[in-house]
Formats: sequence, C-alpha cells, structure tokens
Amino acid sequence: MSRITVDGLTKRFGETVALDDVSFEIPQGEFVIVLGVSGSGKSTLLRCMNALETPTEGEIRIDETPVTSPRDDVAMIFQQHNIIGQMSAYSNALTGSLNRNTFIDSLFQRQDESDKLQALEALDTVGLLDQAQQSAQRMSGGQQQRVGIARALVQDPTILLADEPVASLDPGSSQQVMGYLRTAARDRDLSAVISLHQVNLARKFGERFIGLRDGQKVFDGYRDEFDMDVIDEIYGDIDTEGMFAPDEETDADAGGADAATAASGGSSSGVTR
Repeated sequence: MSRITVDGLTKRFGETVALDDVSFEIPQGEFVIVLGVSGSGKSTLLRCMNALETPTEGEIRIDETPVTSPRDDVAMIFQQHNIIGQMSAYSNALTGSLNRNTFIDSLFQRQDESDKLQALEALDTVGLLDQAQQSAQRMSGGQQQRVGIARALVQDPTILLADEPVASLDPGSSQQVMGYLRTAARDRDLSAVISLHQVNLARKFGERFIGLRDGQKVFDGYRDEFDMDVIDEIYGDIDTEGMFAPDEETDADAGGADAATAASGGSSSGVTR
C-alpha cells in the first residue's frame, strides 16, 4: 500500500513562489488529475513528489516515509517521451528494469526472463505487443508515449506520475494515451497523479481533481463537485461553452483502453492551456 501525503509543500525559485503551502493526501489506487494554467505549479508539484526538486518548506511522505531521493517504486512519465528512437519498442520498455540490473546486463539484454516477460506484458497493456520490434523512431507520437508508459510499468511501481503526458499529441492520440494510463493504474492498483491542461480530458478520465492557481491549491474534490464554478476558480475568465462532454461520454466506469480506442477518431472539445 502506498499512501501519498503532501504536507505544507512550498517551493521557491529565488523570489518566485512556485508552490505555496500545498497539502493533500492520496490513498492507494486513486487516479488524480492536477489542473492549472502554465506556471500554476503542476510540474513543480510532480517533480517534488519524485524528488527531482527539493521542497523549500514542508515535505512529501509515502507511507509516512519522507521522500528525500528518487524511489524505485515511483515511476515518472514526462511530456517529452524520453525514449531512444534507434531502439525497438520492446528494448525501450525493457529499460524500465534498469533499477534491477547492471548496466552491462541491460546493454546486452541479459535481464531475467521475468523482466523480459514483464516488458512484453507492459506493451500488451498499452496495445503495442504486435509492434514490439518496431523501431521507436518510426512510431507516431502517441505510440511513443505509450512505449514510455510501458517502460514505467516495467519499473514495477506502486505510484505513477505523469507530467503533461498528452500535451504534444493530437486529440485522438491524447484520449488513447489517457485511456491506457487509467487502465494500467486500475489493473495494477497504482496511485496515479497526472497533470493536464485539457479540462475535457480531465473530466473524461479523472476520478479526483486537484486545481492549482498561482502555486496555491484552490480545489480538491471529485467528479460530482467538478463544475463550472470550479473551472472558473482554477482558470479564471474563460469560455466554457462545450467544455464538458455529455455524461454518457464521461462515465468514469467506462473501460479505459476501450473507451479511448472508440474515441480515437473524435475531436477534443474544450479548453487547452
């Protein structure tokens, strides 16, 4: 079980306050989406949660253990896919086991059979098993991001963090990637924290929502509370027409990957920031 506690988190960069006394708790298995405009503190929050940044004040705990350095059980997915184009999808996914293998073993793919099987299972989870030997550089942006998800799953985490994982993708690919993220988190009972700009995607796939504005937490709640007033609180004065899809399209119980696949040819309505 991995319960995340963010307690009085403040992060300053010189005179700039990126996060200002942010606190919340996330129980095991919850799928949380962090929303806010650029500069609101979303990326800084995730980087602090993975110890890529050190808090100025406050702390982050996992099961009451302070996070002071990167942990093997916390996997991070970045906006830029950070995969190696010359390697196959399978080889990229297999690099998720680097924390369990020596560099030489990894270089010559001498990992245990269990690691290799896990890489194939992860590619299957994101719908890319049939393209396991495809060169990553020949894949679309959405497929490359799915390879990044597979690599994170091979790390065998209990917590999955994703910083703007669909920011550079087209609407169809964005929905596919979000669907696979949610499916992977549910199937593996992972605690997931995903930062997004797109409000419509957040409502379609999110369970719980945390809103940041100017480094401060301005909302923390669930789907039934996530209304237009909340959007105004997070984003300010914006055009909300057509932002929310019909309820039947945003059912949180819909199958993640199946729902994403069905919607992959559609368009993404709403606000992107």
